[in-house]
Amino acid sequence: MFEAAEALRAEFADLEAKMADPATHSDIALSRKVGRRYSELTPIIKGLDAYHRLSDDVAAATELAAEDESFAAELPGLQAQLDAVVERLTKLLAPRDPNDSADCIMEIMAGAGGEESALFAGDLFNMYTRYAAARGWKVEVLDSQLTDLGGYKSVTIAVKGSGDPENSPYGVLKFEGGVHRVQRIPVTESQGRIHTSAAGVLVMPEVEDAEIDINEDDLRIDVYRSSGPGGQGVNTTDSAVRITHLPSGIVVSSQNERSQLQNKEQAMRVLRARLIAKAEEEAAQAASDARKSQVRTVDRSERVRTYNFPENRIADHRIGYKAYNLDQVLNGDLRAVSDALQAADLEERLAAGG
Repeated sequence: MFEAAEALRAEFADLEAKMADPATHSDIALSRKVGRRYSELTPIIKGLDAYHRLSDDVAAATELAAEDESFAAELPGLQAQLDAVVERLTKLLAPRDPNDSADCIMEIMAGAGGEESALFAGDLFNMYTRYAAARGWKVEVLDSQLTDLGGYKSVTIAVKGSGDPENSPYGVLKFEGGVHRVQRIPVTESQGRIHTSAAGVLVMPEVEDAEIDINEDDLRIDVYRSSGPGGQGVNTTDSAVRITHLPSGIVVSSQNERSQLQNKEQAMRVLRARLIAKAEEEAAQAASDARKSQVRTVDRSERVRTYNFPENRIADHRIGYKAYNLDQVLNGDLRAVSDALQAADLEERLAAGG
């Protein structure tokens, strides 16, 4: 059943040899690349081993069942184990985004709705931070612009996984990209009327410095003083950094760190991620319809989800998901909707893979 996947054993053996070679670890970029691919293939190779072992056990038990009742009694349990391994291997071998095992950078931006939108952006930030903690991920704030009422004009975070390729931030959070709409009575509304506002979410895989070549001559770097709500100075030195990538027009900034050097590095992390995302988006324009449909799930211009406070309802418009536990979702219990989105994506990938 999985004959084609057996070819991965040679690659896996080669990766094991490279990991044992000191020369690999002297090259940080190569070491990370090899380690990442090794982590991706490990569950597949273990799954193939289990598949062959259980297939042999089921065949033997089936042959001997007529002669010995003990083998007949074992057969249902062995078959159930084999079915579970087949299901897991099918998922692991489905066509996938090569970035799915990566960490990610997420930008949350207030949209239409003024202060209410900024407060909603803050709600989304808190939701993702709690969800990340529940999955064992670490969150680092790279840049943020607070408003007077405690909302966010924008906030950029890096989400780092635990190293488990089946629980990697980008593979899970990429489906959060798009426009998120909220319906509720704003704190600034004196008449008690329900308003609709929105916030945008952009999710990008985080890439290593060695994975993309950025020419320093293509960068314009400006420094300025960090500022907080109402324009109040956060510090009295020009530590905030704004970087403009001249060929693409992409502008990134960071002001959360105390030093200019630290802020520059944080901004460069975001710039690398944006450049990779831009390149993939451009490549997708010439790709198949199936690939384009997957890319659209992370399109920032697409309205993906509605959060209705009066009905305590959350609805994801891409897959028709609806639940009445909005309070729990905003508290970080995003697992059900996240699993539903991943299941829908897996179904698409299996169909695209024939």
